[in-house]
Amino acid sequence: MSERFNEIGKGLPSSWYDRECRRCDRLSSFLDEVSSRYDGYFCRPVPPFGDHNAELLIVGLAPGMHGANATGRPFTGDHAGILLYQTLHKFGFASASESVSIDDGLKLHNCRITNAVKCLPPQNKPVGAEEKNCNPYLVSEISDPQIRVVLALGQLAHRAILRALDIRQSLHRFGHAAVHVLD
Repeated sequence: MSERFNEIGKGLPSSWYDRECRRCDRLSSFLDEVSSRYDGYFCRPVPPFGDHNAELLIVGLAPGMHGANATGRPFTGDHAGILLYQTLHKFGFASASESVSIDDGLKLHNCRITNAVKCLPPQNKPVGAEEKNCNPYLVSEISDPQIRVVLALGQLAHRAILRALDIRQSLHRFGHAAVHVLD
């Protein structure tokens, strides 16, 4: 792994992220395979990025192959982050409108981005056991007393958030632009 990645994830609570996690055999094997094909990629569990004391937590599915898996930062370096970072910048949550690398100087304000599954899954499709293995990290992040709003980017993230809060899926159905008040 490149030396520029050495500091990624350091200083985060261990309950949010484990840089050395190998809980999921399929994901660990896949990361090893990708690492051998793409020298210079991060190829580890991707840590949350942003303000440690944020009120807004954004939850995505999982790292993208040539985005977060390559850069070590959620929604960075691939198409998926373009609209997200433009929107965060527009509303004052980001210091810049694009995220291209871990050393681009971008800062998030009162916002943190994480993934329901921390490791790159084959075909961008984690299985249920992998979601469950990562869920304790999400439980810890969501239980941070600073968090006031949690934004799910997609159905898997929605499901992971409800699981982390121990809320039945049937009580809060997934829907685009749906708002759920969770007490």
